[in-house]
Amino acid sequence: MRRREFIVLVGGSSALWPCAARAQPTGRRYRVAMLATERAQLLVEELSRAGFVTGRNLEFDSRGVGVLPAAYEEVAPEMVKARPDVIIAFGPDAIRAAQKATRHIPIQALADDLLGSKLVASMPHPEGNTTGVAIFAFQLDVKRLELLHEVLPRAQRIAVLADHEPIRNIDVLESAARALGIKIASFTARSENDVTRAIEVMQTTGIEAVNVLASPVLWRFRQLILDHLSVHHIPSIWQWPEGAEAGGLVAYGPRLPDVFRQCARQVVKLLRGANVADVPVEQPTEFVLVINLKAANALGVIFPPAIIGRADQVID
Repeated sequence: MRRREFIVLVGGSSALWPCAARAQPTGRRYRVAMLATERAQLLVEELSRAGFVTGRNLEFDSRGVGVLPAAYEEVAPEMVKARPDVIIAFGPDAIRAAQKATRHIPIQALADDLLGSKLVASMPHPEGNTTGVAIFAFQLDVKRLELLHEVLPRAQRIAVLADHEPIRNIDVLESAARALGIKIASFTARSENDVTRAIEVMQTTGIEAVNVLASPVLWRFRQLILDHLSVHHIPSIWQWPEGAEAGGLVAYGPRLPDVFRQCARQVVKLLRGANVADVPVEQPTEFVLVINLKAANALGVIFPPAIIGRADQVID
């Protein structure tokens, strides 16, 4: 049985592009800058479908793509000097750097909790120059811990891997772990060396599974994380379904393409002249459970039939 779980979409629309080929003002060229650890190619493709085509009427400033958070505050002012029409920023570090660099250029942001992190003043009516998509991954962190426990009921030591301390929601996770009769250990990584060291420590301290929390930095290093976990035969659960498709044991959360489409719709509104205050912060509307039987076989893990029955996607 395929199952979908929904939460309320704040001010968004899942409809296809209305009048995708709507002509933009003749001769007008737009400039979009991105500050992120990785280029969101799907977002660029969605802009093209809406009539904003790179090389034709859209210039895409990618100098902020592929840099790590330590360089954000250096890169953001240089992007602002080029006077983009919209800045796209992924993750709280990138968003804060963009906000510090400009209070006037609209910022389309993607992060865990824009409101709770004080990156926007309101979800329905953002103030200042920032709106975006809040994935609220921390609300599902406990759910993913419970899924790991259901898949690996004998595992007693579960790691939580984040990109910085203090880890958001760690108190809630620790409380949930106690209720499940397990212990969790916190690890952080912000570079390739950090990832390598963290997983080596996990192996030496008897970690039996890892809950990889949502993070642009960790997502950039996803293959490195998966490769090292595989060497040490440590199962992992991911925020993005694409994490299970890449080799993780299981994943539960929204799909990246859907989230990028939401971001693209907001960027289009801003490019067409909408005020930031009139572009509400949105949330994902669909969450999927993906299990990877191929990874399970390599790890010697047997999925309970109940989880297989609930899965939205099973990778053989």
